[in-house]
Amino acid sequence: MAPSHDIAHVGHVELLTPEPEKSLWFFTEIMGLTENGRDGDSVYLRTWDDYEHHSLKLTAHSTSGIRRTALRASSQEALDRRVKALDAAGRGIGWIDGDAGIGPTYLATDPDGHEFELYWESEWYQPPEELRPALKNQAQAYPGRGVSVRRLDHVNFLAAQVEPNGDFVRDLLGGEATEQIRLDTGKIAAQWLHFGNKSYDLVYTEDWTGSNGRLHHIAFATDTREDILRAADIFLENDVFIETGPHKHAIQQTFFLYVYEPGGNRIELCNPVARLILAPDWKTITWTQAERAKGQAWGLKTIESFHTHGTPPVE
Repeated sequence: MAPSHDIAHVGHVELLTPEPEKSLWFFTEIMGLTENGRDGDSVYLRTWDDYEHHSLKLTAHSTSGIRRTALRASSQEALDRRVKALDAAGRGIGWIDGDAGIGPTYLATDPDGHEFELYWESEWYQPPEELRPALKNQAQAYPGRGVSVRRLDHVNFLAAQVEPNGDFVRDLLGGEATEQIRLDTGKIAAQWLHFGNKSYDLVYTEDWTGSNGRLHHIAFATDTREDILRAADIFLENDVFIETGPHKHAIQQTFFLYVYEPGGNRIELCNPVARLILAPDWKTITWTQAERAKGQAWGLKTIESFHTHGTPPVE
């Protein structure tokens, strides 16, 4: 089934870090994001082709992890439909005043405890003169700094149980699963879900520690696969820990590289090689336990930390 399109896309995320200055250095100087305001312990950052006020809200905290994932609705009517569904299911928290750049915002949680904010009203970014792009259909000038990632791409959550959270995205947010992993026991171990024509916007992966509410990673898209190869050298030169990759995922065929930012959060650089889901009657692709044991597309084995490292850390 096709998604309902009530949710347009992932708008931004709020990431927590116990190393705020080092994390800010990583996201601005290494990843190439641009600062767009501050509020208390938080810094608003944006990629060069995201059209909204910010892509990432980086907040100083006692530990790492994700505080909130923001989803922009496709209209006020779509937002109202999603709020009604969330409220009826008992998953809603309620309305708050919008953060910088967004209007009235509705808070909700998935069954695992991850917090979402849904909104419609959004302030389109107006670059200052020094960041004005040569082409008017681009949000800001290409920064040419560090990796210079293009956009926030997706969020991957760890969850004690995957399937109830996938049902939450499908039934209450209007998304659909494009691909999934089913173990020999019948349990769904991971699920990739989308709201539009991108092949995935949110992912749930089984947390082998049995914990709730943790983050696996947030991902930023690059223009090309070659950008990721160059990024690996940039990370190497700047002593950024590379966990795995560069390589190509079998699931979704994404070219990838995973690193840990200084606060401990896992960050993915991804290039989806222009893969889109255009079929309105797309049928979820299911991968078996034996198929996943073969590793990634070119044979790289999935490393143990991929199933256990998440943020915040567990004892």
